[in-house]
Amino acid sequence: MAELSNQLMAVTVLAYLAAMVCYAGEYAFGKRSHIGRAATRQLVGAGAFVPDDVVVAKPEEPGKGELVGRIAVVLNLIGLALHLATTATRGIAAERMPWGNMYEYILSATLVGAAVWAGVLLRRPAVRHLGLFVSLILVVLLGAAALVAYTPVGPLVPALNSYWFIFHVSTIIISSGIFLLGAVPAAMFLIKDGWDAGKRGFPYTLGRRVGDAGSLERLTFRLHAFAFPLFTFGALIAGPLWAEASWGRYWGWDPKEVWAFISWIVYAAYLHARATPSVKRTTATWIAIIGFVTMLMNLFGVNLFFEGLHSYA
Repeated sequence: MAELSNQLMAVTVLAYLAAMVCYAGEYAFGKRSHIGRAATRQLVGAGAFVPDDVVVAKPEEPGKGELVGRIAVVLNLIGLALHLATTATRGIAAERMPWGNMYEYILSATLVGAAVWAGVLLRRPAVRHLGLFVSLILVVLLGAAALVAYTPVGPLVPALNSYWFIFHVSTIIISSGIFLLGAVPAAMFLIKDGWDAGKRGFPYTLGRRVGDAGSLERLTFRLHAFAFPLFTFGALIAGPLWAEASWGRYWGWDPKEVWAFISWIVYAAYLHARATPSVKRTTATWIAIIGFVTMLMNLFGVNLFFEGLHSYA
């Protein structure tokens, strides 16, 4: 089973990579905007400026970009199924939940992100253009897991043999996967907002084919608002309770604990800024991006460069 999981991992990355290529094809050759002719005539008649990059086309006339986009979705769902099989076979081989080390954590967190993305995609096809960037992150993180963090299947270290293992790690993995996904519309909102404001340098040129900036910002908020309570429970409630049961203290300034708390503060600041009318949406979204950077630091930087009680991760 362990070898099967490794083989499925390689196929999963290839499936996501193929989906990314197709998403890129739609992004490059698809319609830049789905503004209908009637709506465009109303804008022009009202004296509104219609950008040159807006293509007036009927949405019901799918072109090559639309076809490639649909293929990308199919490949994305195939990749998700393979991803699930990779994680499941890893758990079967280890005879436990596949959350015992950094490799398994990345595998599970990206699975959550991919699953939530599939749910968003099936409910809101209009956000399909984000698939290019979601699949890019999945390919990069899974590649990093295989090349940098791979660990052979083995039993849990003694410190993890606790019922708190399920409560603490599962909520952290779920919330981390959703934060991972939430970083994509956050970044694209900032890019699209810059493009709408007249910025034409890189990376704002990526905003030419991105949908409504307001929709991207609302999706960013909803994903973060859903993940934050889970992260709060996992990091600040279940984690300290498990630490007290295992190590005799609730808090010990371990590098993993410190960076988890930093991430919590940053994401709390984002939600507070988002709920404050006087704070610009772009400012609040930048805080969300900083939060994602702190999560990456906690995942890679702390695990690879710091020593602590969580070093087994």
